[in-house]
Formats: sequence, C-alpha cells, structure tokens
Amino acid sequence: MDDALTFGPEQVPLAVLDLAPVPDGGNAGDALRATIDLARHAERLGFRRFWVAEHHNMPGIASSAPPVLIGHIADATTTMRVGSGGVMLPNHVSLVVAEQFGMLEALHPGRIDLGIGRAPGTDQVTAAALRRSPEALSADDFPDQLMDLLGFFTGRWPEGHPFAQITAVPGRGHQPAMWLLGSSGYSAQVAGLLGLPFAFAHHFSPANTIPALALYRSHFRPSEVLDRPYAMVAAAVICAETDERARWLAGPLPSPEEAAAHPYTELERAFVADRRATQILGAPETVRRGLADLLEATAADELMLTTMVFDPADRLRSFELVADLARTAQPLDAS
Repeated sequence: MDDALTFGPEQVPLAVLDLAPVPDGGNAGDALRATIDLARHAERLGFRRFWVAEHHNMPGIASSAPPVLIGHIADATTTMRVGSGGVMLPNHVSLVVAEQFGMLEALHPGRIDLGIGRAPGTDQVTAAALRRSPEALSADDFPDQLMDLLGFFTGRWPEGHPFAQITAVPGRGHQPAMWLLGSSGYSAQVAGLLGLPFAFAHHFSPANTIPALALYRSHFRPSEVLDRPYAMVAAAVICAETDERARWLAGPLPSPEEAAAHPYTELERAFVADRRATQILGAPETVRRGLADLLEATAADELMLTTMVFDPADRLRSFELVADLARTAQPLDAS
C-alpha cells in the first residue's frame, strides 16, 4: 500500500484487530456487517492489515469463525492484508486449517495472514466441546500441531512421517504469511526459534509485554521468512474528541449510560480500573503520547489497535482520529 499509515519518527505501520463486538440489544449479523464496514474504512485510511480474533461461547463477540469472516473482509477490500488474530490451533485439526487458509490465500494471493495462538480462546467446558473430549484439554501437543501445519503448507516432512502422503488442497503451495501470537513467553520463544513474526497481546497482558519481546528477540533465528525479528504489539485504544468522551466510551459493551448506572461491587470497580489502566484512551494528543510511550518501551515494528466500544460509529470515529493524528507531523516526529 503506497499510502500505508505509519506512526512516529520511525514510521511504524498501524494495523487493526477486531472482534465483531455485539452491543447490548444488538445481533450478530449487524455486528459482523459493522466489522466488514470497518475494514473497508480501515483500508481507505491506510491501515496495513486487519485481523479478526477467534472466541467462543461469548454472546458479546461474534468472531467465532475467523476464516469465514476473513473471506468476506478480503472480498470487501482490495489491497489491505487480512488475517486471524488469531486461529487458536488447539481447537482445530492442522489439515483443516491448512486447507482453509490455503483457500483464502489462493483466492486472495499475497494478502492473507495466518496468526496462530495456543490458548483456547474460551472457557474449559467450551474448549472440551471443541476438542470433543475433556482428556484433550490436558495434552499440550501445540508444537506437533504447528509442525504438522507447516508440513501441510510446504510438503516438507521428516523421513517416514505418516502425513507425508497427504496433499492439503489448496493448502500446499498456497501458504499465507504465518505469525505466532502470544500473551506470555512460550509462543515468543517458539516464534523466535522458527524465525516467524510475533504478535503480542499487550491489550490484556501488559505485564508480560517487555519480557516476552525480549525472549522473542533473544531466541530469534533467521529463516526463509525473516532475517531479523519482527514484533507487533496489540494495544487497546479509544480515541475521541476529548479525554472525557474517550473515558465515557470506555465503559463495557452495554451502552455507556447503562454501564454508568450499573451498581458495581468493589471487586467489579477494581477490575474495570485495572482494564482501563491498560488502555490508551483520550483525545488525539493523549493517544499520541500513549502510543509514543508504548513504542519507546517496546521498540515494536508494528502496532495493532483494537477498539471495543458500544456504538460502531464511535469505533470508526476512533480509528479516523488515530489516522488523522498519525498523518499530522509533530516537531518530535520531524526531528
């Protein structure tokens, strides 16, 4: 993208993570259409990539099937990269993931990202339903699953591997850009050892951000994909015309009015305060400082922004304001 949106003097690319939030009183269809509409606007604004997350058994989140939603978003856009942030690999068979994302890459060559996560993306009961047995929850076969996935894409297998006789159609020969996602140090180390790009979930695990990035960079080995580490940091951002408006929008997905009227317990208030402390929210200049501080602390190669608010119009407006501030040079940027 010639007019790709970047931030700061290092011209760090900006990207979008969305969960297709379903506001109180809304429905999944409208939420999914709002996500597709947001993707169209994000492309026009210059965001480099648009990812959707996998979550299950969450009435307020409609992005349970990333490959399906990615296909619709890729059809609705033309140049922006589209992908998963991520596909939770333990919930799926590697062959099916290779076929699904190979199909997406075949249909939209050079535009698909496959972000892989190790967590279930849901509660334990739902995870057991996804994996078809409670026993599967205790088996940590993520490394084997990941190697199988790479094998189905590349056709390269260890000598005598039983899956070598399988051709993933259309996965083989249509490998999307692969990322590992994480909120702790495990995936950071694996991404480094495999020479893959790494995306960290700072928006819900900020205490682990710096240690995980350090592990990724220290374990990095050059590969066919990368000759140096490439780390993306995902941050929760709400930008509005004023700091007060942004704080107001930062209520839970019931409307801000309902959230304000809720009789919170002390524990609930502490949880909300903790979540808000991890967000970058405020007027454009406040958000600019927050993003600059995050970049200084993490030395991220790319920033991915996620915005969870009640009204899709406020979500879109937040990204518009971020795009405006990113394109407005400041004395610090110029220097």
